[in-house]
Amino acid sequence: MGVLIRPVISEKATSNIEVLGQYSFYVDTRANKLQIKAAIKKAYGVDVIKVNTLISMPEVKTRYTKTGFQTGKTNKLKKAIVHLAEGQVIELFG
Repeated sequence: MGVLIRPVISEKATSNIEVLGQYSFYVDTRANKLQIKAAIKKAYGVDVIKVNTLISMPEVKTRYTKTGFQTGKTNKLKKAIVHLAEGQVIELFG
């Protein structure tokens, strides 16, 4: 199971990197905090102090077409916010 999917690159996530030293990653929905911590340490070689996780539920969308109502949904996502030890950095853009 690949725990890390991709880093979150958004305006708020990059401001948290500069101000608070927090990095955000999309992770597998079945992964727990210990698995996420181990995957970050193995992939980037940094010491992780704390991991916070949140799950965004799928968004259901419905529209009316010629053939009737079409219903669909987006995927469920899990995001991990990782706090690193003082002075450590993950190079996401380089």
